[in-house]
Amino acid sequence: MFKLVKTSVKSKARLGILKTKHGSVETPFFMPCATQGAVKTISAPEMRKLKAPILLANTYHLMLQPGEKLIKRAGGLHKFMDWQKPILTDSGGFQVFSLAGGKKKNGQNLVKLTQNGVRFKSYIDGKEHYLTPEKALKIQADLGVDIAVALDVCVKLPAGKEDLKNAVELTTYWAEKTKNYHKKLFLNAATAGVGPLLFAVIQGGLDKKLRLKSLRELTNIGWDGYNIGGLSVGETAEEMYKVLDYLVPEMPENRPRYLMGVGYPENIVEAVKRGVDMFDCVIPTREGRHGRIFLWKNSKFSIFNFQFSKKSKTKNNFYYTINVNRSKFANDFSPINENSKIPELRQCSLSYLHHLFKIKEPLGARLASLNNLEFYLDLMKSIKYNINNNKL
Repeated sequence: MFKLVKTSVKSKARLGILKTKHGSVETPFFMPCATQGAVKTISAPEMRKLKAPILLANTYHLMLQPGEKLIKRAGGLHKFMDWQKPILTDSGGFQVFSLAGGKKKNGQNLVKLTQNGVRFKSYIDGKEHYLTPEKALKIQADLGVDIAVALDVCVKLPAGKEDLKNAVELTTYWAEKTKNYHKKLFLNAATAGVGPLLFAVIQGGLDKKLRLKSLRELTNIGWDGYNIGGLSVGETAEEMYKVLDYLVPEMPENRPRYLMGVGYPENIVEAVKRGVDMFDCVIPTREGRHGRIFLWKNSKFSIFNFQFSKKSKTKNNFYYTINVNRSKFANDFSPINENSKIPELRQCSLSYLHHLFKIKEPLGARLASLNNLEFYLDLMKSIKYNINNNKL
């Protein structure tokens, strides 16, 4: 399932291979977010041209719309969205607490947490739903994904110790229920190898004892992979790195380590150096839709000769961003990205991209998102090259 291939002599950075039903993926890797079954503004064939190795979708959003039953009738999520490489689905726990939990009616939170699940109202139509650990896994199984994630309780930071403690305890309890249900669904010979790999989420906020407690309890249950959840939710980058410094070395060496929802390029590099293998984030497409694009500082960039700064925690030391909405780009006729493998980004100018955003033409968001996705995927290729050559 997961094979560790190499650990850098300069850091804790690792190379590995994660095997799934829809193919193997070399780690470390970045998962573009196809949250609702599509990478925003980008088609599946375009993602194939960019050579994205895996996509991330979301249980919460897909259960609400169009519904897992419809997707199952369509032949599963891979066929539904025309994507035959691996797919990982988040359990939806984060979205339940962040989207539904952030809305109130008559002063009351629209999320009710119970011992066996969470009751919430849809942000789409207000309809009430009850998501249990078993139901979250069943939805992911019906979607036919390669990697499923156990339902967890995510607490926004900063948070009190009692809230973090309760979240850890409930996450462990739900994890046990998820694992038992996974065995029930995929135990017999007819379904052996058909079910998804199963990952669990480590919680605990910035509390070291609770983080290690969560990890220890989940490790005792046993999983195909371990997610570091509850970070990039309000803490500083330095606080996040501090958690990784003590947590990652204690995580099972023979399982992939997934830092959820992270992040900016420098965050990914720093996490890789600490031994993290998997990442996802909406930043490439979200920033693209607002006219912000990522570019390498080295104008003659090659993913095979680029070296990252040896300085730890250095921000923007290998890339920069520009906002094409700024007036200075109205007369900038240089290419959007002269080093891109995408013809449109080499041939269209920044002036043209500025114009597209000014007239609110969706093509602008598409081009900027394509640029950013290419940047992130090239970043991971460069990281792997640097690890393999002991430069990172």
